[in-house]
Amino acid sequence: QVQLVESGGGLVQAGGSLRLSCAVSGGTFSGYVMGWFRQAPGKEREIVGTISRSGRNTYYVDSVKGRFTISRDNGKNTVYLQMNSLKSEDMGIYYCVAASGVFGTSAGTYNYWGQGTQVTVSS
Repeated sequence: QVQLVESGGGLVQAGGSLRLSCAVSGGTFSGYVMGWFRQAPGKEREIVGTISRSGRNTYYVDSVKGRFTISRDNGKNTVYLQMNSLKSEDMGIYYCVAASGVFGTSAGTYNYWGQGTQVTVSS
């Protein structure tokens, strides 16, 4: 049973930073493409970014490029999302995801999802 547990969400002022972490258990972490999705109230879930199994390749949605960074530590079975220069439009529930298949950007690519962690940005 693969489990993904996010942490690090919270309340931050606009322009501030947060780092989300996602610890993975029950599977072979290095075998998964990892990613983050988010969902704001009243909006559809959208991809934030993904990272390949080795960590050498990443993808970011245009709205977070230059502000967010995904990284992974295969020795610690953990993926991170460093979020800088946060804006009100970054608010939402952030979900950690894992895929045993191809590197992709659609929600259907990902087999496993965490419960989510709330990010709130105050202006």
